[in-house]
Amino acid sequence: MSQMFALLLVMVILYLGDLVSVRTKAWIPSVFVCAVLFLFGYWTFFPQDIVSRAGITPVVAVMLMYLLITNMGTLLSVPELIRQWKTIIISLAGIAGIMVTVFVVCMLMFDRNTAIVTIPPLVGGIVSAIIMSKGAASAGLVDLSVFAIMIYVMQGFAGYPLTAIMLQREGKRVLQKYRSGEWQETVAGTPLPDKTSGAADNAMPRLFGRMPAHYNTSYFKFMRLAFVGWLAYLVSGWLAPVVAVSPFVLCLLFGVIAASLGFLERQPLQKANGFGFAVMGLMLFIFDTLNRATPEMLLRLLLPMLVLIAAAVVGMFIVSWIVGKMLGVSMEMAFAIALTSMYGFPADYIITNEAITALTKDEKEREVLTQHMLAPMLVGGFISVTMVSVVLAGIMVGYIIPAV
Repeated sequence: MSQMFALLLVMVILYLGDLVSVRTKAWIPSVFVCAVLFLFGYWTFFPQDIVSRAGITPVVAVMLMYLLITNMGTLLSVPELIRQWKTIIISLAGIAGIMVTVFVVCMLMFDRNTAIVTIPPLVGGIVSAIIMSKGAASAGLVDLSVFAIMIYVMQGFAGYPLTAIMLQREGKRVLQKYRSGEWQETVAGTPLPDKTSGAADNAMPRLFGRMPAHYNTSYFKFMRLAFVGWLAYLVSGWLAPVVAVSPFVLCLLFGVIAASLGFLERQPLQKANGFGFAVMGLMLFIFDTLNRATPEMLLRLLLPMLVLIAAAVVGMFIVSWIVGKMLGVSMEMAFAIALTSMYGFPADYIITNEAITALTKDEKEREVLTQHMLAPMLVGGFISVTMVSVVLAGIMVGYIIPAV
């Protein structure tokens, strides 16, 4: 199979996943569709190394992870997070609920390695799933390497519909109070700017303010991202004799610092027109892991996967409801915020806007609902998927016990 034909095949699969997701309004996650098609391909006519043949080798995927995680760090805006302090507490509480329930269930029904590999993907997205999958594979745990990816693929089936239901109920409650003149905002927040906008802004970051803007080329943005990623790699190596810290965790931290100091602008990867390609490469790397999955293995993993996803949902619901009640946030809104850990951006943005559109066509009412629901949902996803899950994965991957 030629490189370009392999690339064409995997691109068709990624597009079909998007197509089904759009047609079903994300009720059928694109990653599920892609995973099923990749499995069908691997079990029939795909070569086992189709992703590498298409050009996305493990070395390329790791490079893209460095760039993407550093880029994630630049999204942190301290003023926005301060305004959303209740959201942050609820999001962290939901993560704690996932960790406790999944760990307890694993120790009762499965084993310690299953708990370690499962928790980061359940509170995050593609990056944490890759970190845990690679860690399990390096430890000789092939089943768990595939399991980390399957958790990432399947958790949207719980997260998407439950979030839609919670937001619909919350929106109806808000509209009822608004229409009767009783509505008072209880979840602080000005909606965050749409993260898909502003890509055309080519202004120099603060440290390079004296340089003309036309020198801020795509290569200059890539160069600065690579420099920050290289620093993270170096510091991780320096710390290794004392404490094991994943370079990906440091990429996130250094991205925050670099953006705060004015070395990086917000979302440099998007502004360098490289974000879409980077995500595409990582998605293909995710599905490349499925080439080791046999029908027998999937049957073995099905029960643990369903049990642990259900345990995670129950854990985050109980804890987010209790914490939300203490903070004066409704059960529906608190649970919706906690559920963002199962998908993150852009699904949180899409689901919230679809819920608002379904509830009302009145512009003023839409503004009230957007003001109330959008910012907490975006911040919740940012805290869990972008920040906490990467840190958790970077820490927990070091505790995987290798196969004997």
